[in-house]
Amino acid sequence: MANKTVTVFGGSGFVGRQIVKCFAADGWKVRVAVRHPERATFIEDYAGNGQVEVLRADVWQEETLVPAVDGANAVINTVGHYVATGNATFEAIHGQGALHVARKAKQAGVARLVHISGLGADTGSPSPYVRARGRGEILVRESFAEVTILRPSVIFGPEDAFLNKLAAMARQAPILPLFGTGATRLQPVFVGDVAKACVSAVDDQATAGQVYELGGPQIYRYKALLQLVLNRIGRKRLLLPVPFLVWEILSTLLSILPNPPLSRDQVTLMKADNILTGTAGTLQDLGISPTAVEKIMTSYISAAV
Repeated sequence: MANKTVTVFGGSGFVGRQIVKCFAADGWKVRVAVRHPERATFIEDYAGNGQVEVLRADVWQEETLVPAVDGANAVINTVGHYVATGNATFEAIHGQGALHVARKAKQAGVARLVHISGLGADTGSPSPYVRARGRGEILVRESFAEVTILRPSVIFGPEDAFLNKLAAMARQAPILPLFGTGATRLQPVFVGDVAKACVSAVDDQATAGQVYELGGPQIYRYKALLQLVLNRIGRKRLLLPVPFLVWEILSTLLSILPNPPLSRDQVTLMKADNILTGTAGTLQDLGISPTAVEKIMTSYISAAV
């Protein structure tokens, strides 16, 4: 892939950083397009000789995207948020923002576009987050029909906000509340596998216009994941079932805070399983063997001393 350029929107984020590393390791010149480039200069150290470049681009301001996509062979859009605040609504980020990236990529003659959505994306979902993901996919396809859409399940790996958060809670609290009975099913996917999927999708023209659901090799109940974390850190905690109605009331009360630790939409998300449907391609179809939670968790969640 010598002399080829890929632009990664949101390349300074948890997922974006891994994507940047993967493309750089594969020999690509990588542009990292972010709203605040001054906060992301560390990414330029991922490879030498100017192989990684950080530049400013704001998906809400379409005209700022032109320098980022001009002359690029491929574009990866990782921009997304789990909590909507102020003008940063789910529709603005996952809908209109995604549209702007796709439209400018098409106008610039970019050959390959990979759009990272979310497992279960559906315009008919009761979750505003999931609805916006579904809407974003529609808008992106309308502007760039050959887009490859990746729908990862909950993503884990070093510096994640998932298993690390569960471990922090488990270390501090004697009782861990469950969402309902903790029976919600999840299929966590390793961040490194998501990054590899992006490279594989760009390299294989047959992925154009296709959708891939990205999940790990095993399905877990939420309660089982908590127990897995507890076993790793060597703690015993009471796992307390809490009805979803209580979570809904609590999240409503917390919504008055500037940065609430729990949103109503997050509660809605925890009511539904987040597993592969079998109606789309998978990691295996991209030539990637899914990585188990147990294999990676030990590398970044410390056991009890």
